[in-house]
Amino acid sequence: MQYFKAPQKEALFVMNELLGYEKHYADLGFTDASPDMVEAIFSEAAKFAENVLAPINASGDAEGCKWEDGVVTTPTGFKDAYQQYVDGGWTGMTHPEEFGGQALPYSLNSVMAEWFSSANHSWAMYPGLSQGCIETLKEHGTPEQQKMFLHNLVGGSWTGTMCLTEPHCGSDLGMLKCKAEPNADGSYSLTGTKIFISAGEHDMSENIVHIVIARLPDAPSGTKGISLFVVPKFHAGPEGEKLERNAVSCGSIEHKMGIKGSATCVINFDGAKGYLVGTENRGLNCMFTFMNSARIGTGLEGLSASEAAFQGALAYAKDRLQFRAMTGVKNPNGPADPIINHPDVRRMLLTQKAFAEGNRALAIYAMKLVDVTQASQDEAAKKLAESKLALLTPIVKAFLTETAQESTSYGMQVFGGHGFIAEWGMEQLARDTRICTMYEGTTGIQAIDLLARKVVGSKGKLLNLFTDEVKEYCKSIRDKSQFNAWSNSIDKHCDEWHQITEDIMQRSASSPAELGAASVDYLMYSGYVVVGYFWLKMAVVAQQKLDEGTGDPEFYKAKLHTAKFYFDRLLTRTRSLVSAMESGADNLMNMEEEQFNIV
Repeated sequence: MQYFKAPQKEALFVMNELLGYEKHYADLGFTDASPDMVEAIFSEAAKFAENVLAPINASGDAEGCKWEDGVVTTPTGFKDAYQQYVDGGWTGMTHPEEFGGQALPYSLNSVMAEWFSSANHSWAMYPGLSQGCIETLKEHGTPEQQKMFLHNLVGGSWTGTMCLTEPHCGSDLGMLKCKAEPNADGSYSLTGTKIFISAGEHDMSENIVHIVIARLPDAPSGTKGISLFVVPKFHAGPEGEKLERNAVSCGSIEHKMGIKGSATCVINFDGAKGYLVGTENRGLNCMFTFMNSARIGTGLEGLSASEAAFQGALAYAKDRLQFRAMTGVKNPNGPADPIINHPDVRRMLLTQKAFAEGNRALAIYAMKLVDVTQASQDEAAKKLAESKLALLTPIVKAFLTETAQESTSYGMQVFGGHGFIAEWGMEQLARDTRICTMYEGTTGIQAIDLLARKVVGSKGKLLNLFTDEVKEYCKSIRDKSQFNAWSNSIDKHCDEWHQITEDIMQRSASSPAELGAASVDYLMYSGYVVVGYFWLKMAVVAQQKLDEGTGDPEFYKAKLHTAKFYFDRLLTRTRSLVSAMESGADNLMNMEEEQFNIV
């Protein structure tokens, strides 16, 4: 049983009332993205998510993808849903008109991507992968490559992938073996095997365009010798014509814990013809265009799961009768009361709600920064947005997916034994979402990126830029005495965030393992503080609306209640995270490897 309703009101609250998106779009020149137009687009996207994608989610999971002689068939209804998506013009919303797009802001599409993933995670991955491919070619492709590929990718008749991982190397891309030999005509012949390639082969589009990392014959070892290539399944003519088959094949698909409707492929390149993207041996620089887009997209997958789990659990908790409420009979005409009246069920539901709504505010804030980096004419504003985004991207990716594990687990727990049964959809959500902490670099890798590369690597400058914003906001609401406790808490957390950073840096000077030992706790601490900042802002806006007597009072009262829950029960988790970070690396590293042996 699939229960999902696109949270349009929640998204519009964050965009319009919290983050000032109307002015944001106007300032960036997105004149077509008026409030009325945004609401009309959201309405149609909600219908597509609820009426087209959600009904084929459970059946897609049960049926899965099929592989036979290199051909992958997606579950019943997936191909038709994709064609409806293409016909609706969804594929090219945010891309330039010169490539057939509608030139609307990145954030607009990303908000809806959350809903599509909530409704059907597996299906949403197919068009989602194309976006990073398009962005890479837009930014780094030659005019000839753009002409060959972008019109079809933007139009949706072709889809895209990212081919990084090989059987012997996962996130350590310096170990890759896939090779590229130059051809006389300026193209390259790629040979090698890539694994875990989402949407690497399927029946939903006419052609599949792979973005591939490989080594040239004289390339330096390690990551300094990685180049980036575009390799189509079918050759492409200079005007984007689909030509004969390239030497690219699908060797198999993986049998997985979840996202069974998404084809996860082994892709073989057997002298396949491709084209260099960017500069030789500088492929990682180009690849990060794809990776940063993909990391935010993966964070949205975590957010979408938290929302879907909350919606399913909430509906069940209001309907399921078990025991009498401790606070008195709530259902006198029935044998028991709805379980939403029990404190522990409330704890789980409020945790899901607090994560879904708080994480959405963070995600839409990050989308706003992406808009600025892509469309602003103000170089100083772009640089500031890029700096803040550099800090927040690993947090968005990892915190939103880690908290999704808790939310989907609670989704099952609220249902009790029924949560373990497939017909309710909760166990599928838990299975589908488990991969999100691993995609685009595990939580540990995101944590090292945050602490070592972004914070320590910038000598604290990136952290300062964001905490300065937070502390300035806390200062600006000093006259709102009802929020002083919460604003003081966030302000003090920012000071502590800096102190923790300094302590780790000092310890790591003599013991480099200290960075790795503290990194995941540091990232989670950062996530709780950042989301706390947005809960503070949402509470202030909600109280303002109540004072003005505008809007839906119950909606704003719920915001205040949930904010209190977050500050009382979730932000306080930072205490244990601080304790863990302060304990240092010795309790991890001093045990000899042989002592791990099972005897």
